[in-house]
Amino acid sequence: MENISYTNSTEREEFSAIIETPPFQDIFYEKTADAYRDAVDQAKELVMSFLENQQKPFSGITPAELGAQFKQIKFDTPLNSYDEMFAEVKELYVDHATAFHLPSYIAHLNCPVVIPALAAEVLISAINSSQDTWDQSAGGTLMERRLIDWTAEQIGFGPEADGVFTGGGSQSNLMGLLLARDYFALDRLGHNIKLDGNPAEYAKFRIFVSDKSHFSNQKNASLMGLGERSIIQVKTDSRFRMDIDALELAIQKELESGNIPIAIIATAGTTDFGNVDPLNKIGFLAEKHKLWMHVDAAYGCGLLLTDKHKYLLNGIELAHSVTIDYHKSFFQPISSSAFIVRDKKLLEIIRHHADYLNPKEENYEAYPAQINKSITQSTRRFDALKLWFTLRLMGREKLGEYIDTVIATAKEAASVIKADPMLELLSDSDISILVFRYKSIGVSPGNVCALNEFIKKKMFHTGEVLVASTKVDGNYYLKFTILNPLTTLQDIHKILNLIKTYGAAYLNN
Repeated sequence: MENISYTNSTEREEFSAIIETPPFQDIFYEKTADAYRDAVDQAKELVMSFLENQQKPFSGITPAELGAQFKQIKFDTPLNSYDEMFAEVKELYVDHATAFHLPSYIAHLNCPVVIPALAAEVLISAINSSQDTWDQSAGGTLMERRLIDWTAEQIGFGPEADGVFTGGGSQSNLMGLLLARDYFALDRLGHNIKLDGNPAEYAKFRIFVSDKSHFSNQKNASLMGLGERSIIQVKTDSRFRMDIDALELAIQKELESGNIPIAIIATAGTTDFGNVDPLNKIGFLAEKHKLWMHVDAAYGCGLLLTDKHKYLLNGIELAHSVTIDYHKSFFQPISSSAFIVRDKKLLEIIRHHADYLNPKEENYEAYPAQINKSITQSTRRFDALKLWFTLRLMGREKLGEYIDTVIATAKEAASVIKADPMLELLSDSDISILVFRYKSIGVSPGNVCALNEFIKKKMFHTGEVLVASTKVDGNYYLKFTILNPLTTLQDIHKILNLIKTYGAAYLNN
């Protein structure tokens, strides 16, 4: 190497820094391992700060207050260091992030997450596999397939079952409805929707759901060109589960009107009440009328983990397809979901081949490609690794104990609410959601709604406790969604006392 002369020590140091700094220093590769380690260590410290300092589930900040800070951000002017970046993110995001792990968060279907899954996230992000084809994932493909097989076994499906991980329950429900429509058209009408679009009869297609089913059913019908009118809402019983007699009548009514029933979507764990539709009876009707049966078990899938409560899902094995949300009831970080079918041949309906990705002549028994089973995702994250870590380190039994715990806590909370003359419980729950309201004697129905809305907003803006709300028959109710095994009956008492305190304050104004 040619000798280089330097005019001073500063010049020597500057040149040394240049030759020691790797090219493309922000890219993750072998020469930037130290930089990666430092960045991840700082991220870890910020997470630890979040755990140690977050005392309530929400800061209470308003969109207007927080939004004002975002107006100062200039993306064309990068920050000078990770220190500055993490300080900014802490101020704009972490300090106000909702803390789902705290017992005082009892609002929506957000579970606390298990540590093995968080460890898996580190590998998922850095290695960055894509789950669409074998050459982009290899072992990841087989891990996902094994977890799909295991889930299918828990459902009660046989060896012919199959499925794929998805981005969430709404996407899985879309796949169920799409397969129901396409299978019906192909099997009963001899019409290939994938090639030729909706048949002439599509305007008469009807899908039956309970009036407490997830809103994604209406959205999905709209996206598929069937329109929301194709969704027939069936009334529910006293515990807000699909009424089987009403379902039979609804099917007959549509047939008599000249319409074409194609599917029933049952719910295993309603978003508002945590109750499970009568799956066995629905399966019988689906078979009787030759209808596709899909079970939305996005929330209720946690019952698969517990021998004590799994009976609530009796009949789920009769379904043609099932939605699973591991990020609701398996304590997984978002996103981690799946769509499972009873017979893998059903997935052939949606397969599409591209020469550059999954050519038709490829041997997919030898080189499996998960993209053959997906409808909306080509490049897809290796989210299955989180569940793999969880099951291999914790096992089904430990996760089942967590589910048993939240169910037990919900039952205890229901008893407390029923026993309190200032509270009114609307329904018991099969799983862990309680809909109720604060109700003082002598307050008019209209004022009861305003009273409970005040309580909800007051708690939200103080950030002390986060509860959800809903409307039933036009009336406003508060809602507990208990998904945290750390939540105790003592926590429930504290939350209810706070509700009553704010309720009394409202009435005394």
